Amino acid sequence: MKVLITSGGTTENIDKVRGITNFATGSLGKIIAEKYIEDGHFVILLAGKNAKLPDPSDNLKIISISDTQSLDENMAKYVPQVDIVIHSMAVSDYSPIYMTDFGEVATSNDLNEFLNMKNSSKKISSKSDYQVLFLKKNPKIISKIKEYNQDVILVGFKLLVGVSKKELFSVARTSLNKNKADYIFANDLEDIFDGQHIGYLVDENGEKIAHTKSEIADLIFTTTLQKLKGEANG
Repeated sequence: MKVLITSGGTTENIDKVRGITNFATGSLGKIIAEKYIEDGHFVILLAGKNAKLPDPSDNLKIISISDTQSLDENMAKYVPQVDIVIHSMAVSDYSPIYMTDFGEVATSNDLNEFLNMKNSSKKISSKSDYQVLFLKKNPKIISKIKEYNQDVILVGFKLLVGVSKKELFSVARTSLNKNKADYIFANDLEDIFDGQHIGYLVDENGEKIAHTKSEIADLIFTTTLQKLKGEANG
């Protein structure tokens, strides 16, 4: 069996030396990958530049991911080849398109002009006290996965901050239906600290709780294999 796991975070370049990224470490993706590798399954790990990685293995292929575009390109290539996709990567919602001096923006008669501009220098000048950065919304990669392989078992992730369980489950089920996922792992940032990582594997029928990263990996591993075997027997 082949499993594709995304892990860590993306980095969207502003210029050759600056970028927008996030604090994702890839530690959960690493643990999940190790579960499948230990059981003899082949794992394709699409990992952000600073993501924690499993030890080398004949059953592991690691591909370094830079930005959302490179993630999408590799998903399109590898998702058709696998049985399970676990999309745990923290993907940037926006990409920079243009950065400029605040004065240039303040004196402009048409802000729309900046949406079609690009920075030509490899390193944007830092002389100005204030800069304005224009961002463009990225496509949601999870929404494309079932297009690349309609038969793949898909586990998506949803991270919120300081919400009720009712809202957490509601948002997870919206993502479940919208993206045609089989499961969404829903968690709240306020429940992740000091070795604790409380979250819920949500599907059409209910929610299953896990309390640590190790329990999350076990839950996802066991649930996806059971589903795969059920579909094969069906």
